Amino acid sequence: MSRPSSLRQQFTPCRINIYFSILCFFFPPVLGSVVSFLFNGGGLSSVLLIALRKRRFNADRPMIWLTVAIYAYCAANLLASIVNNSFVRDAPHLIPLVTFLFFPVSYSTWSITRKTTLARIVVLSSMAACFVALLMAVIQQYWIGVRAEGGAGNPIVFATVVCLAVVICVAGALSGIERARNPLFYATLAGTIAVIYSGSRIAWLALPIAGIAVLLINRQRLRGKNAVRLLLLLAAVGVVIAAFGFQAISGRVDFLRSDLNALGASSNYDTSVGIRVALWQIGLKAFHDMPVFGHGVGATQLLIKQGFHDQFAMDAGFNHFHNGFLTALVQAGILGAVTLAAIFAVAAGNAARVLRNSSDPIERFGATMIVVVVITYLTAGMTGILVGHDILDSVLMVFLVSGTYLASGRQVPLLEEQALASVMEERALPSATQDLFRARP
Repeated sequence: MSRPSSLRQQFTPCRINIYFSILCFFFPPVLGSVVSFLFNGGGLSSVLLIALRKRRFNADRPMIWLTVAIYAYCAANLLASIVNNSFVRDAPHLIPLVTFLFFPVSYSTWSITRKTTLARIVVLSSMAACFVALLMAVIQQYWIGVRAEGGAGNPIVFATVVCLAVVICVAGALSGIERARNPLFYATLAGTIAVIYSGSRIAWLALPIAGIAVLLINRQRLRGKNAVRLLLLLAAVGVVIAAFGFQAISGRVDFLRSDLNALGASSNYDTSVGIRVALWQIGLKAFHDMPVFGHGVGATQLLIKQGFHDQFAMDAGFNHFHNGFLTALVQAGILGAVTLAAIFAVAAGNAARVLRNSSDPIERFGATMIVVVVITYLTAGMTGILVGHDILDSVLMVFLVSGTYLASGRQVPLLEEQALASVMEERALPSATQDLFRARP
C-alpha cells in the first residue's frame, strides 16, 4: 500500500509539471527532436485535461493577445493553401502548425506551477544543458571530425538552442533567481565554447546581441561585486574564445571571405554564401508572382528546385529560403509575413510593459526570457530558419509559454482544490481551517 501511495505523491499534477519543465529546457541541445515529442505530447494531454475539466483554461490578457497572433499566422498558412487549391498537397506541411495551436492550452496547464519553482527550473536546466552540450560538441569536433550539432542533427539549430541556454544562465545569475553563481559562470563558458564549435556564424552574432540585452535589462544590478563578476566573466569569455575558438572562427571567416570574393568576382553561386544569395533571389521572384496569399507551404521545395534550374543552371534543393520572413512571404504571402512578425512583436510588447512597470525579479526574468528568444530567433532567422523546424518551433513555444506566464501570468489552482474549497465553505468549517486551506501553495 505504501509503494502506490509513494508513486502517487511523486506524480501529482504539480510534480509532473516540474519534471516536464526540466526536460523541456534540458532536451533541446542534448536530444534534439525529443523535445518536439515532449512538447506536443504535453499539449495534447493539456487539451484532454481541459476538456475533462481537470484543468482550468487560464485566460490571461497577454496570453490571449499572443494566442491571437499565433493563430492568425496559422490561419494565413491555411488560407494560402485554400486559395491555391493545394490543401491536399500542403496537408503534410500544415500538420507541424499544431505545435503553435497548443500554445494557449500548454500555458493553462503550466500555470499551476509556482513561479519561483519554474524560474529556478529554467535556469538550472539551462545550466545542465550547457555542460552536456559542450561534452557533445567536443566529441563531435575532435573524435568524429564534424561541426558540433549536438542531438539536433543540425549545427545551426544546435547553436540556436545552446545560445538560448547560455543567455538564460547569464540572466539567472544577474536577476538573483539562482544564488549559486559559480556553476552558472562555468555553464556560460561551456555553452559559449559549444556555440563556437557549431561553426554557426549567425549564432556567433546572436549570442552577444542577446547577452548585451540581458546586461541592459539588469543594469541596475551591475554594481559593486556584480560589476567585478561581470568583468571577470567577459575576460574569461575572451580567453575562452581566443584559446578554443580562434581556429574555428578564423576558418569560418576565411570561408566567408572566399565565398564573397567568388560571388563578386565570378558570380559563383556554388558556395555557402552564394547558395543563400541564390535562394533569396529565387524567393523574391516567387513572392513577386504571388504577393498576397503566397504559393502555399507545400510549394517551397518545388519552387527552389525549379528556380535553381531556371535561374542558375544548378541542381540544388532546400525546404526553406534561409530567411524566415522571405520563407513566410513565399508560402503565405504578405499575410503570412505580417502575422509571423506579429508573434514576435506582441511577445516583445508584453515583455517591454513588464520591464517598464515591474520591479519583481521573477516577472522581470520572465520578460527577459521573451526578449532573449525574440532576439535570438530574429537574428538567426535572417540567414537560416525562423520557424518551420520541429525543434525550433517547440523551443519557441516553450519560451513564450513559460516566459509569458512568469512575466505577466497568474497562477491558477487545480480544479480539485477549487471543488474542495467549495465543499469546505458549504459545510462552514472553522475559519482557521479555511485560512489554512487558502494558504496552501
